Amino acid sequence: MRTLPLLLLAVLASTAVRAAPEPAEAPAATPAEKAHGAVGGRLEPGANSFTAAQVRARFAEMGFADVADLQLDGQGIWRGRAEHAGRTLSVGMDFRGNVAAE
Repeated sequence: MRTLPLLLLAVLASTAVRAAPEPAEAPAATPAEKAHGAVGGRLEPGANSFTAAQVRARFAEMGFADVADLQLDGQGIWRGRAEHAGRTLSVGMDFRGNVAAE
């Protein structure tokens, strides 16, 4: 008599496992999300609220060292020079946090 409730419990448990929804895949990132913080993206003019310290920290996150001559230009883009892989490059960061180097 005891086996019937256990069997019923086992059937219900297996059904619940099968009925569980599949984990949803993460939504694909939009081009703007992919570009955020990416090196090489196109910098967009706009009202920039980043401070010089925040810009230096972002450049450091991206692997740039020895940031120099950092200035906010008339288009709201932070521009300066930085070292990367033994080379001195011109770097910039727009109001969205996108970074570009050349």
